[in-house]
Amino acid sequence: MSVTQLVAGANCPVPSEKLQVEVTLSPAQISGAEVDISAFALTGSGKVRGDDDMVFYGQPRPGNGSVAFLANSAGRAEFSVDIPKLLASTEKIAFTATIHENRKTFGAFTSLQVTVKNAAGQAVLVATLPATGMVESALILGELYLRQGQWKFRAVGQGFAGGLKPLAEHFGVDISDAPAPAAAPPPPAPSPAKKPISLSKVTLDKGKPRVSLEKKSEGFGEIRINLNWNRETAPAAKSGGLLGGLFGGGNKGMDLDVGCLYEQRDGTISAIQALGNRFGSFRSDPFIELKGDDRTGAISEGEWLHINGQQWQTFKRVLVYAFIYEGAPNWAKTDGVVTIYVPNEPPLEIRMTEGGNSLGMCAVVLLENINGTLQVNREVRYFKGHQEMDQAYRWGLNWRSGSK
Repeated sequence: MSVTQLVAGANCPVPSEKLQVEVTLSPAQISGAEVDISAFALTGSGKVRGDDDMVFYGQPRPGNGSVAFLANSAGRAEFSVDIPKLLASTEKIAFTATIHENRKTFGAFTSLQVTVKNAAGQAVLVATLPATGMVESALILGELYLRQGQWKFRAVGQGFAGGLKPLAEHFGVDISDAPAPAAAPPPPAPSPAKKPISLSKVTLDKGKPRVSLEKKSEGFGEIRINLNWNRETAPAAKSGGLLGGLFGGGNKGMDLDVGCLYEQRDGTISAIQALGNRFGSFRSDPFIELKGDDRTGAISEGEWLHINGQQWQTFKRVLVYAFIYEGAPNWAKTDGVVTIYVPNEPPLEIRMTEGGNSLGMCAVVLLENINGTLQVNREVRYFKGHQEMDQAYRWGLNWRSGSK
């Protein structure tokens, strides 16, 4: 099928089905310019109905999930928009880009590109927006909108003064000026006021490798850990086991898997991963669950581990790792990122884009129970395989070759 090419100001119809909207930057990375891509579901007035209509790194799937933030890696972000499931009052979805903390302007980039794909994953349109010379650090990229019963996409490319906060407030979102509190919330009132959205996030890197979340009497809730990466070519169904996936098979696609080693306070040690079909359980022992495994590379949302934070007292430590199951090891090319979501806390990001390109295993982050607190330690250490990583962290499991 033909792909419509749009410039700023142009529009074209899109199918009224589940769409994918992908934003890519050129070049993919600029030193000091961390770009956040967001979406806003708007009514006919151009405003949100409420804070659930803002879709971004802090709330990737709010409301009924009809608009969802799927992927976020260096130079790329992806959303799904399920048009048939949109609330009846939604008439427009605006896609925006902002530079974190206004450290740069979009003039540092050459262009930004928005690609809209249909339910079959085929590109319907590509909008290319030049950025050279821009002096703003916020940008309205484009919008899906309803006009006389037909959904369309318009390329906008409009610069906006300020960063994500004034942009969100422009659309009617109530934004907090401070990070969400770590302390336990107050007892519910008969008519509690809704908390404003916090835009805070924390990137754990070499300069700031560790954060500690205070002990909570009610526990940490559902701790969600997402692994996502850049899929240049969707790999075929997996075969051949770990070593076969790493170094053979003739498939150029790159596929990552997420897993973890865990140690409980009673001395129990084990692993959760798709290899060996060890998916675990969230509501019963071991209180960790792998939420499915993407064996095709086609699921843009990546892979998820969920930890039952209400049972955090049963854990001593959890080591979250990623390994390249399909494709030659090249961590810089994966743009791999692990994001940890803890209720009432800013999202925590750890990127795996440096070093270790001859090694297929990365120990990403270590979660430790320190007197009831949740200490999050950036690791990003590379190994040949499970056994070598196990030995480095003195876990004590016996490993053997396996496949899925």
